[in-house]
Amino acid sequence: MSTTVSPGASGRPAVFLVDDHAMVRTGVRAELGGAVDVVGEAADVAGAVDGIRRTVPDVVLLDVHLPGGGGRAVLDTLRAELPTVRWLALSVSDAAEDVIAVIRAGARGYVTKTISGPDLRDAVARVADGDVVFSPRLAGFVLDAFAASTPSPEPADPATDPGLDLLSAREREVMQLLARGYTYREIGSRLFISVKTVESHASNVLRKLQLSNRNELTRWAATNRLL
Repeated sequence: MSTTVSPGASGRPAVFLVDDHAMVRTGVRAELGGAVDVVGEAADVAGAVDGIRRTVPDVVLLDVHLPGGGGRAVLDTLRAELPTVRWLALSVSDAAEDVIAVIRAGARGYVTKTISGPDLRDAVARVADGDVVFSPRLAGFVLDAFAASTPSPEPADPATDPGLDLLSAREREVMQLLARGYTYREIGSRLFISVKTVESHASNVLRKLQLSNRNELTRWAATNRLL
């Protein structure tokens, strides 16, 4: 079962919701509010494949456990066919095997259903912009899986890395939390600073390390054993 509407030209990310519980989809719509255009919904694999093909959204919010084969089946069917669509898993599960399976299938992030409305909106916007997003404790699963399946380069010595030496003590704190997948709001709460200050530190970190985005930062931090 799926429902779709024509994507608008509002400039907001077009989002397709996939979850087998109607109440969950209704709640997610309410939390996303006017930050996105919800262009369709589906409750199972067949409906999701049909609806996503017809709407070609910017972001699919995808439940992991679905009738008809699960979220992985939707990804396996459509990822190569629709390369511009970005996928964000939204699940009640925080099991390592679920996280790793959908990331390996091509999802750009994984957040649990305990996420707050503002953080969900932020996650969708970041994925739409090409970033990767994980609930904080889940980032370690992905890094461990990446390390296990990829030959490890000889790690740089953190004490002598020239980029690290350019960071202030506060910027190092922000860098580590960013690399672990925390949102700006979560970092601000942990460090008792404003979101605007976090954004400023994050911009400085990327500039000083000559990195383009959070994905590159996470890999850099993992390579240099800073996580």
